[in-house]
Amino acid sequence: MPIQPPSREELARLASVFGLHLSDEEVEAFFAVAQPTAASYARLDELDDERLPVKYPRADVGRRPAGAENPSYGWAWRCSIPGAADGPLAGRTVGIKDNICVAEVPMLNGSPILEGFVPHEDATVVTRLLDAGAHIVGKTAVPAFCFDGGGLTGYPEPQPVNPHDPAYLCGASSNGSAVVVVTGQADMALGGDQGGSIRLPSSWSGCCGHKPTHGLVPYTGIFPIELTLDHVGPMARTVADCALMLEVIAGADGLDPRQIDVRTEPYTQALELGANGLRVGMLREGFAIPEVSEPDVDAAVREASAVLERTGATVEEASVPMHRDGLAIWNAIAVEGATDLMVRGDAFGTNHKGHYSTELVDFYGRARRERADQYSITVKTTILMGQWLSDRYNHRYYAKAQNLGRRLRAGYAEALERYDVLVLPTTAMKAMQIPVDGGLPEILGAALGNLHNTAPFDVTGNPALSVPCGMSDGRPIGMMIVGRHFDDATVLRAGHAYQRANAG
Repeated sequence: MPIQPPSREELARLASVFGLHLSDEEVEAFFAVAQPTAASYARLDELDDERLPVKYPRADVGRRPAGAENPSYGWAWRCSIPGAADGPLAGRTVGIKDNICVAEVPMLNGSPILEGFVPHEDATVVTRLLDAGAHIVGKTAVPAFCFDGGGLTGYPEPQPVNPHDPAYLCGASSNGSAVVVVTGQADMALGGDQGGSIRLPSSWSGCCGHKPTHGLVPYTGIFPIELTLDHVGPMARTVADCALMLEVIAGADGLDPRQIDVRTEPYTQALELGANGLRVGMLREGFAIPEVSEPDVDAAVREASAVLERTGATVEEASVPMHRDGLAIWNAIAVEGATDLMVRGDAFGTNHKGHYSTELVDFYGRARRERADQYSITVKTTILMGQWLSDRYNHRYYAKAQNLGRRLRAGYAEALERYDVLVLPTTAMKAMQIPVDGGLPEILGAALGNLHNTAPFDVTGNPALSVPCGMSDGRPIGMMIVGRHFDDATVLRAGHAYQRANAG
């Protein structure tokens, strides 16, 4: 059906939204202009759209798992998509986070709003994994629209639980990916990270998770939150597997506006260099955060840095005072940015030349208007605050936060002139208990109360790796290693050196 022009009544309503006061004569004039303008869109309906390629047949498009076939509830969907016969990931099983398009496989993104959506294209990272010989075995569960640092607002029930203790959260929006990796249901998985969602579940659940340099891995074909915060990267039981996976998925694809001057390296080669000669800065502001940090977490990370020192690294205390402001800066960007892109922008927004998944834009755009009440508490909070901030303060705080983000980036860069990597706790605390009450304050506290150390590096785009470095009260602790932009190899080298030394 061709595009329909707005009626006179619709033009008057639209004018009032923007504070325009149109006379009857003006309404009539604009109505006359709207007819040929709408007609000009008819040619677009006649042209074929661009879609991302689907190179490998689906052996089994699968099903939603239930009961014993979904331990700790990490899967949203099980399927079977074998990749190339050989390659660096041949024989390896991979889970794909359920905000990533996989053709012919349903994508919920943790929300009933997307119930019924089935993509017809493969995200760039999916094609690259299959080209490398990986076998995709399922989509991993996520909280609603991945906007949840605890991992408790997802759909459908049951949601992922911590593989070490089901009374605890497994952390953030890549929680399903962490679960299937830790429990051995997949060799590796893709995670996404806008506020820490690769690193948070890695820390709380006990696996490795690498947030690459912003733009290093193409986000093409993935449901976004905010262009300047979006990251996608590997999760696995070892740093070596994260490095191998990163080699496969990194590099420009020419379709993602986040990718600027991308530089890749042979990440697995750097692993063999070990810790000898590495200069490690213990980021003071990441420890002893008032009313947040747990002493056993800080102690475990300090002991892990001592392991690096015993294997040849130089370890000193580093300071970036503005790190403590990073969460406030991130919050201002995430709230208004997500409202504009993820909600009002129907997931892809405007003003960039990247690939637009038009079938997703169309489905989600209609669904969100019809099912808005089904947004999660975290998304509703974001919408209300984001709209109020833009209406009342004219995007001023978003703009200022982006400006301050450059200052924060410069602060880390200055420290990283003296050190090869910075080290700090991934999360200031161990996994939180699943709220028993389930009221709004409890859910928001669990969903947004653990981002202090992770979110700043989404603002600045520095590569950051979480590595398990201990257990306390039966729950894992993660150490975060942060590096210079596009120096992911050194970050992975440091993490691998720690894992190798700690295993000995």
